[in-house]
Amino acid sequence: MKKILMIAAAAFVCGTAAQAQRKTVVTEPVVQEAKQEGKTIKRKVAIGRFSNETQYAKGIFYDKANDPMGKQALDILSAKLAASGKFLLLERSDLATLLEEAKKGEGDLSTIGADYMIIGSITEFGRKNTGKSGVFTNTNVQTVEAAVAIRLVDVSTGLIVYSDEGKGMAEITNKTTMGVGGKAGYDATLSDKAISEAIGQLVENIINKCTDKPWRTYFLSYDNDGVLIGGGASQGLNVGDTFAVKTKGKKVKNPQTGVMIELPGKQVGKVTVLMSAGDTPETEFSAVDYQGDAIDTNKLDNYYIEEIK
Repeated sequence: MKKILMIAAAAFVCGTAAQAQRKTVVTEPVVQEAKQEGKTIKRKVAIGRFSNETQYAKGIFYDKANDPMGKQALDILSAKLAASGKFLLLERSDLATLLEEAKKGEGDLSTIGADYMIIGSITEFGRKNTGKSGVFTNTNVQTVEAAVAIRLVDVSTGLIVYSDEGKGMAEITNKTTMGVGGKAGYDATLSDKAISEAIGQLVENIINKCTDKPWRTYFLSYDNDGVLIGGGASQGLNVGDTFAVKTKGKKVKNPQTGVMIELPGKQVGKVTVLMSAGDTPETEFSAVDYQGDAIDTNKLDNYYIEEIK
């Protein structure tokens, strides 16, 4: 009887140890907010598309417009950007059409109504099972690896200001000793974790790139009834905030790249926010007081209002 009790106790200990060794390993990076001195005005960001460029889960009935992995990555990126508190994320149901028009030269990216646009894709995705079998122990490891590529486009110029790729990995280990221990079946959450880790590596750089350049807006109207500019409370504009008014700089062509470059503008005055109104980030505006050189009201497009850093 003593021997039976000792064997039972040993089996219990081994089983407990095996259970303890069943673990999920995910190295999720901590996303830190970009360090900015003073006030940061929220940028309007539209996520253009997030596609799945891999062959994973693409069967005979695959629908590119409703790819679950692409939507999964888009939701993860949106959540991480929103959590940073630096952005207003814009919903654009017609964004695909606008992008196609801009690609053909028939449209203007400024009609998107955002400061920046993000285009992303899942470039690598794979799942594998590995294991080891011994006399007393068996180990099984499920591993998912993913790679995500991001391009950040400055809507005002159409130029790509940031492009990078992040990679993520998630795994779960199951170990049994003498037939005792937990068994892990197919774990769908590993896909989320691997994609989330890959995107998390890029978020801080996206934040820094978007906030490095001074926030910019434009005159909406300038007449006897008042002076109005785009932007309002949801972006962080408060009564008393002051911004520089500048004329657009001369455009020159880079002979190496063929890209048109806008030179820095000349400051002609300042505006001070008096009040803000509007129902949504897209329709918000602010009434301002202008002080400076005379404004040519027939050519308001030649001016822009910029954050003073």
